[in-house]
Parts: sequence; structure tokens; C-alpha cells
Amino acid sequence: MQNPTGDGTDVGADPCAASPTSDPDQPGAAGYLDQILRRPSLRALPDDGYGGVLLRAEELLRAGRRLALIAAHHDNDRVRVVYLFVAGPPDTCTELHVHLNADAPEVPTLAHLSFPAGRFEREMRDLFGIVPLGHPLPRRLVRHFHWPRGWYPMLPDAGPPPPFGEQEGPYPFLEVEGDGVYEIPVRPVHVGLIEPGHFRFSVVGETILKLKARLWFVHKGIEKLFQGRSIAAGLPLAERISGDTTVGHALAYCLAVEEATGMTVPPEAQRARALLLELERLHNHIADIGMLCNGVDHGILNAPAQRVREQLLRLNAEITGHRLLRGGVVPGGAALHALPAPRRLKVTGNDIREIAHLALGHSTVRDRFTGTAVLTPSAARDIGCLGYVARASGLTGTDARIGHPFTAYGTLLDIPVHGTGDVLARFLVRAQEIDVSLTQIDHLAQGLTPGAILAHSPAPGAGTGTGVGIVEGWRGTITTRIELAGRHPGQGQARRPVLLQLARPARRARRHDRPGLPAHQ
Repeated sequence: MQNPTGDGTDVGADPCAASPTSDPDQPGAAGYLDQILRRPSLRALPDDGYGGVLLRAEELLRAGRRLALIAAHHDNDRVRVVYLFVAGPPDTCTELHVHLNADAPEVPTLAHLSFPAGRFEREMRDLFGIVPLGHPLPRRLVRHFHWPRGWYPMLPDAGPPPPFGEQEGPYPFLEVEGDGVYEIPVRPVHVGLIEPGHFRFSVVGETILKLKARLWFVHKGIEKLFQGRSIAAGLPLAERISGDTTVGHALAYCLAVEEATGMTVPPEAQRARALLLELERLHNHIADIGMLCNGVDHGILNAPAQRVREQLLRLNAEITGHRLLRGGVVPGGAALHALPAPRRLKVTGNDIREIAHLALGHSTVRDRFTGTAVLTPSAARDIGCLGYVARASGLTGTDARIGHPFTAYGTLLDIPVHGTGDVLARFLVRAQEIDVSLTQIDHLAQGLTPGAILAHSPAPGAGTGTGVGIVEGWRGTITTRIELAGRHPGQGQARRPVLLQLARPARRARRHDRPGLPAHQ
């Protein structure tokens, strides 16, 4: 069982949410449950009331399925909640559909079974007003204190946002007391390009006793913006879910749309997409390697790392016409202006390996990386970590390129895994993934030619109208689910791995005098 308590990113306690059933409606809603097994077959089970979701969910989790997302939908006069469980290999998706009364939307919480479920449920409550009955932490997650009470932006009749109100009291930070304990508040406004977040450190000397992260200062309303857009118009929106993960989110969106419409993508286009995905991994990982060195006051290595990143961004612009690779992945295919030159990538790889070697050869850098911000395998497993964070904590089977492949990677995909779970392990996983990506780019480019590679238009009525795209972005697995209304996305939902990786940014760190460096780095 996974521990739903100790949430490291709790935000504003909702006065209306003192008990699991006090907001927004009274208990007593009725519903029923469908189960749909997708990839490779489709199956619907008889309706048996929403109480069955607990039993079905527990069975799926015990069978090794991962809860990838929970999505809510409004179907005329009723509400539907979709639980997506995934596993692989082989690539398997199982959906539980729970149908609720729109006048009293409630579901039994799964937080005692799955930490990610608890996070998804709190977000769903904030945006849709659906109450997770029995949730151990029925507090706001997305909505801060100044969001109006009783206004849920994803409801069909929500209307324009009402004026924000005054803060409903101070945020209830947990205070750590004792001899020598002091607090270090950090931001929310960040000097870099990342989105805002407030971090409250309780510190004794160089040891972090407690870190409380408060996120969700900005909310773009991506799900609402998808509604009513054409498939083509949805692509630029998907590319902008997270600017540094343009390819990952665009690809997850396109895979979901292609499954929903029954579109078959040419193998060459899938190879081109995989190539772009690895290019995106390169420039993000080398940027993080430089910032990790900068975070321990060894900025002299951050400069060459950012130089390499700039060279990669310029290469991206040559390949797709955009520094962040926008326009490279399109519904039904891919478009390349050029291919990366092997000699150029070889020089880039040598530069990156030299930077990593110099960093780990410096006693101060290695000392500050070693044993800092340890995330144990059990903790990483409990909170549902993905990507390089999970692999640095010794978790295997977390790479979607193996579990949910959209193209044949061959035998060259050697996923690095380290077991210490500290900053050093996360540094090593990034550095080694860069080598894997360079090898993959060289392999995937063979046989490709610049130009657009597109699928034929699907036959009318092809596809199920619903699709799921699962992609290994540079941070970790991205999952996007789309339902089409005609030829337009009725609703889309994307899940970023950072939602769970920031759940507990630091358990305990030693010899750490730069509290701005969270454990997920």
C-alpha cells in the first residue's frame, strides 16, 4: 500500500473542505462503473455502482498496473470519471469509467491505495468540484486561498473567472522547532525561466529537516482550452503545455489523436519522432548538469554546459525551424528540415563527457552530491516517481520507451539505473542518458531523409474516438488522454511527471548549504 500522508506540496487549506463531504455537495450520489481494457482489445463490463471502483482499482494495482491519470468529463446531465491504469511491456491500458450524478458528484477515494490517486483526486476536486469521499488530506491543491469559494473552472457553466478575493488567512506551514532550527523561505518568483514555486526550508546547520513546497501559482487552464479546438489547432496548445518539453507533449497528444481516429503513422515518421524526442532530452539534461554544478558553487562548469546547450538549441532550429523543436511532430507524422550531422553530435558528446568528468573529478562537487537529498527506493515507489528520479533510486521498468514503445528502438536502448537515490545518482543518470540518446539519434537517423512524412487520412468512422498517448519525456513518462467530439477534442488531459516528482522534494539532506537545490534535481 502507498502512503497518502505527508504531502510535500499541500497548498491552501480550504475552509469549505473541513470534512470530505462538506464541499461542494451533500453525499448520496449514485453512479455506476464500466471497465474498458484497451491495447490490444476493448471490453466493457456490466454496470455495478461506483462502489466497485475500489475493488477494481485495488485488483489492478496489485496486478502491477500504474495509475497514470484520473480525468473527469461532463456528459450532458451526468459526470463521468475515468481512471487510467497502464502497464508494459506489453503495452496495456485499462480504463475504469465511473458515472456520477451531476447534482452530487462524489467518488470513493483511492488515496489509501495510491499516493498519485490522492493527488489526482485533490486536483479533480479543485477544478470540477467532485468530492473524493474519505480522502485523508481534503485540502486544496490547485486553488490557492484567493480563489473564490464554490467556483470550479472546469464545470460547463463555470463562466468567466470571478474576481479573486482576499487571502483566507495565512498558509498553514508546519513549523519545526528546536535548538538551532531556522527557516529559509525561497521565492515564489524565480530568477530563471521555470514557473514559480515557494519553498520553505527548516534547517539546522547544513541539514534540511523539513521542506514544504507550495506550487500551482499559475494555472493555464489547458484542459478547458482544448475543448472545441480542431485536431490541428490542438497541436500548438500541446506544444506549449511545458515549453522545455515541446516534443514530449506534442507526441503524446498526437499518439492519442491517432489512436482515437484510427490513423496509422508510417514507420519512418515514428523514427523521426523518436529522434526529436532524444534531441529534446539532450539539451535539457546538459542544462541540468550545468545547473547542478552551479548549485554547489562550481559555476565554472555551468558556463561550458550552457554553451553546449546553446549549440544544441541552434541544431534544433536547423532540424525543425524552431529552437525548442516545435513543428517537428504533427498529427499523422513528422516534418524535418534537416538531419543532425554525426560528426557534430560526436563533438557534442565529447564535450558533455568532459564536463561530467571534470565535475565528478572535483572533490567538492562529488562530496556535495554524495548522500545529499536521498530518495530511497521505497519512498520513490510509494509516491509514484518516474523518469530519471525513479531510475536514480533504483526503480526499473519506469521507461515508456520500453513499456509503451511507439517505434522499434532495437537493442541499443540501455537504460541507466543507480540505486543510491542521491543527487550524485541523479547526475549520473542524466549524464549516461545523454550517451544513450546520442547512440539512439545516430541509429534513428539512418535511412531518414529531410521532409514531411505523413499518414493517409483515416477512413470515416475509423478509430474509437478515444485515445491515449504515452511518451518518455526527458523528465519522465507523459500520459495524454483525448476524447473527440466529432473531429474536435471534446476534452484532453495531460499528466507531467513533475506532478509526482515534486511531491516530496526533500526528505533529509546533509552537507547542503544551498537550499535552493531540491531533491528532484
